Amino acid sequence: MKNRTAPGMHRSLAIGLRTGAIAAAIAISGCGIAQAPIEHTPNVVATPQQGRLAVSVAAAPTVGAVTPVYVSIANGTDAPRAIVPSQVFALNDAGERVAPLPPGEAARQSGNAGELKAALKSAAFSGVAAGAVGAGLGAAVGSAFGAAGMGAIVGSAYGAGYGIVQGAQAGQTKADQQANQQIEALSLKPEEVRKDFTVSGYVFFPKGQYNQVEMLLVDRETGDTEVVREPWH
Repeated sequence: MKNRTAPGMHRSLAIGLRTGAIAAAIAISGCGIAQAPIEHTPNVVATPQQGRLAVSVAAAPTVGAVTPVYVSIANGTDAPRAIVPSQVFALNDAGERVAPLPPGEAARQSGNAGELKAALKSAAFSGVAAGAVGAGLGAAVGSAFGAAGMGAIVGSAYGAGYGIVQGAQAGQTKADQQANQQIEALSLKPEEVRKDFTVSGYVFFPKGQYNQVEMLLVDRETGDTEVVREPWH
């Protein structure tokens, strides 16, 4: 006697697996948006004060092996100053100067740790679409070989799994790109600070114990350098 229920069971199982795979991916994905490595960026900057140079320094929480430090310089004098990010140093307890990391290297060292959770979210989000496509392709292949039900089952399982793996790679790449973009955009730029102007941005240091930030500013009129030190906050 022929089994009349087998095709229906195959179809039901295929639909169930497909729906389950997509629903699981959506549930894992949450919002599917990668978070920035520096979660909270300050908006408060130093205020120009007549006749003097105002500098403020604020260290952000360490991300991976990198500590971002927000530096703000406000010039209330008549002489323009030039700020050079590579000439901003962190001082440790021994009085040694530690050079900052270039933004690209800071992004590399902080992005993987800071964006892990976001990468997983983006991975699951990307896996939804890839899994659905894989299910459809599996069904089509199965039909070509006269086994649409089993093809859909295999396609659903393979497509969802492959989609999650591919999505993980795409999600991590997207997260790394966003980390690079944010860190580059927020980094302190080489710039001239004219009278009553304020320049601000992040400088990135290797994770460590520091007590001061030292920066060399160039007086544009005389060419002389001025050393400014601020406590590490």
